Amino acid sequence: MTSLDKPTEENTAGDEARAVTEAALFEAFGGVRGMVETVLPGLLFVTIYTINKDLHWSAIAALVVSVVLVAVRLAMRDTVKHAFSGVFGVAFGVVFAMMTGNAKDFYLPGMLYTLGLGLAYIVTTLAGVPLIGLILGPVFKENLSWRTRNPGRKKAYAKASWAWGLILLAKCAILFPLYWWADTTQLGWVLIILKIPPFLLAVYLTWLFLAKAPAPIDVFAEMEAEEKAEEERKAALAAERGDTPGGSSSPGGGRHRR
Repeated sequence: MTSLDKPTEENTAGDEARAVTEAALFEAFGGVRGMVETVLPGLLFVTIYTINKDLHWSAIAALVVSVVLVAVRLAMRDTVKHAFSGVFGVAFGVVFAMMTGNAKDFYLPGMLYTLGLGLAYIVTTLAGVPLIGLILGPVFKENLSWRTRNPGRKKAYAKASWAWGLILLAKCAILFPLYWWADTTQLGWVLIILKIPPFLLAVYLTWLFLAKAPAPIDVFAEMEAEEKAEEERKAALAAERGDTPGGSSSPGGGRHRR
């Protein structure tokens, strides 16, 4: 290997690591389509409410579009977890708003969820089990191996979880005062504006931390290798003993006793 080959191989490995990280994040967080499914119901609600101030029609429209998004996913036999989460979020918002008669309460469940999620990122990181690692571990096929066997990766997950937690709490620091002081349309449009940029920032920082972290340990590949090695060991042991499919244990096993 020449001095020029090594940097090229290192760059290739780095590019592969970044590509794997991008693909995993895209899968975990739903990509562009997942963001559309998250934003569209709330956008429809605030648009209709801004025009006619009708809580019932706004809520029904948001719920209907959420169900349609799930139906499209089902028809395409695609993963429905992001669409389903949107349906549940909208449904809770509709129930809250209908029960109280206050259109702003349509946004309250989502805001409380954001607050709880932000706190969860912080608390789990302080406990030594960063939430983003629990989310992405199965996606990277490493499960929880990063906790004890890959300290560099655990550090990256901790940094990413801090980023997610602080970004979500900063978002809540803007939204909750508006919930008390602003009207429904002002709160709704600010919430729509803050839907995507903080999310993209958190995903970007996660990608940045993980792209520089050690590669994940593929525990599934390890288990398959261990099973294969065990099978080979048993086969070798059987060959040493002279076992045959017919059940004889030695070349002289077929002789009659005197």
